[in-house]
Amino acid sequence: MNITTLITLCILVFIDLCIIPLVYSELYSYVTCGSVIKLLNNHLKVRLHSHEVKYGSGSGQQSVTAIEDHDDVNSHWVIKGKSGKMCKRGEPITCGTIIRLEHLATQKNLHSHHFPSPLSSNQEVSAFGENGEGDTGDHWTVTCSSDYWERNGLVRFKHADTDMWLGVPGNTYGRPISGQKEVAAVLYSDSGCYWKTSEGVFIKPSELSIPTIAHVHTEL
Repeated sequence: MNITTLITLCILVFIDLCIIPLVYSELYSYVTCGSVIKLLNNHLKVRLHSHEVKYGSGSGQQSVTAIEDHDDVNSHWVIKGKSGKMCKRGEPITCGTIIRLEHLATQKNLHSHHFPSPLSSNQEVSAFGENGEGDTGDHWTVTCSSDYWERNGLVRFKHADTDMWLGVPGNTYGRPISGQKEVAAVLYSDSGCYWKTSEGVFIKPSELSIPTIAHVHTEL
């Protein structure tokens, strides 16, 4: 973990423990490139999560799960543009745009590919790459009902390579990650495929490389 990631994690731990609502929240209604967010599954109320635990089957890559705990720093994801097409820092994410989601703590990207998921036998979702760089399996299309990804709105993520939807089928792991939910890519979008932003640091164009507070989400 490099020093920039460590400092950012320290900032986010403070934010998660000390939620500070700001008076300018209404000015920043969109999710922006470079923001560090948590994604809350709207149906099961669990957050997209990863950690340095590899799958024991399938690809053997770093596992991606969903957890209820709202203050775990391993649920932070950085919003980036697609490979080779960096989005402008602080720019609102347009619905229909392809993005990548980088796991802040391990610098691996949210990824999917043609391996079966461990519990439901849907399509495996993993964390992949090194230092934020992977391949086209890291590309997800932001699907929403307005022009831009709204911070208070529902959103879905369609895997660009396989046309599968990021979801939480409802299956629960046993040891060593007991109680955590399986995250998988599914063929048909259902209630488990809708997400919304939860806690996070949202970036404005004028902000520097270490995120400062534009607005902090409380629980939705």
